[in-house]
Amino acid sequence: MPASTTRAPVRAAPSPVSPPLLSVVIPLYNESGSLGELHRRVKAAIAGLPLAGHELVFVDDGSRDTTFDEVAALAAIDPAIRAIRFARNFGKEAAMAAGLRAARGDVIVLMDGDLQHPPELIPEMLARWQSGAKMVTAVRRSRDTDPWLRRQLSRGFYGLFKRVSEVALEEGGGDFRLFDRAVVDAINSLPERTRFMKGITSWVGFRQETIDFEPAERAAGASAWSLLRLLRYAIDGLSAFSTLPLRVWSMVGICISGLSVLYGGWLVVRTAIFGIDVPGYASLIVSVLFLSGIQLISLGVLGEYVGRIFTEVKQRPLYLVSERIGFDEAAK
Repeated sequence: MPASTTRAPVRAAPSPVSPPLLSVVIPLYNESGSLGELHRRVKAAIAGLPLAGHELVFVDDGSRDTTFDEVAALAAIDPAIRAIRFARNFGKEAAMAAGLRAARGDVIVLMDGDLQHPPELIPEMLARWQSGAKMVTAVRRSRDTDPWLRRQLSRGFYGLFKRVSEVALEEGGGDFRLFDRAVVDAINSLPERTRFMKGITSWVGFRQETIDFEPAERAAGASAWSLLRLLRYAIDGLSAFSTLPLRVWSMVGICISGLSVLYGGWLVVRTAIFGIDVPGYASLIVSVLFLSGIQLISLGVLGEYVGRIFTEVKQRPLYLVSERIGFDEAAK
């Protein structure tokens, strides 16, 4: 069934003395084996907080294992659990979007389900929100749990993004965040389908704060993010928040044209002085291959942007839902 376009009702912001309703949104993909411990630690972390209530919103992104069955078993003993199951794997960005749209809280925490994001940090994040922050980002200061190559590529991406994008990203800032309801409403209002949550959260603005944390090892399973998927994700982020890749090739074309004019002038002068000689075959082939490569690269960059336009104009839903737990019939 298609994703519902009905948004959660906008709640009035709680007064400083009113306890808030807390939503914890957790996207899942093949997280079987860790959900019991995740549920226990989240409930323990929020047990002593001054809350009007809480809910745990699980979004199963088309898992191929028993993830959703385990969520259903937890929901049978905990009425605070609400769950969505996608018809297939649509990607983590779609799962996060679905969770934020389904969340009803005054304050929403977004976190991964592999326990690399420690639930014990939620009370400190909530304290920052109560002090006036509209968004609190947990920033990992250490990447010792990542392979060396991934660490280097990550640093390179953040450096490049900082130089070419219209928004700034906090290096090490992932998807472990706390949002005020106003921020979630702003994010939910964005219609784009090629989503890059790290950039979106920076683009919407509001008062933002960061706290440090050390990521733990995965409780179970393995990461679904291969180097190829990470590269694709980085390209999506750059193309979503920067037009510089398009402008670069205009500058490259201008530079090559200028060099061609200078080289043509040199040939005229040399011919006038030394007469006509036979041009070198090697230099001709190198020039042709170089210019052909430049043209293909520029066409590839242009194709990335055209592909995103194609995706947007089709207006397909961001995800399809096959099953829900804990939702009223009217909300389906």
